Amino acid sequence: MITINGTVGSSGKYLVTGMPVDTKTHAVLKIAFENLTSGTNLGLFAGTDADFAAGSGGLQLSDSGGPGFQFLTIVDTHKLAGKIIYVLREVGTADSLFKLTVD
Repeated sequence: MITINGTVGSSGKYLVTGMPVDTKTHAVLKIAFENLTSGTNLGLFAGTDADFAAGSGGLQLSDSGGPGFQFLTIVDTHKLAGKIIYVLREVGTADSLFKLTVD
């Protein structure tokens, strides 16, 4: 299990993985996603480099509510193959803290 704490800053996006997901077998990932900043909403996405650069979504893995709401996504790694994972701010303009746990 790994936990990532990050901040979506003025760009409105945060790159979680530095390279596309590479998988040869089926495995299930459990992803818990939480926005820690009031007045903002965040989305967790898997997409292409071009999706991330444009700040648009690919496959939306999770959405966020306000602080205290943690959302669970269960996904097969084959759905993520060849994609990068990133966070986009969907509502608000403030820097947005988040917590992402992958098991």
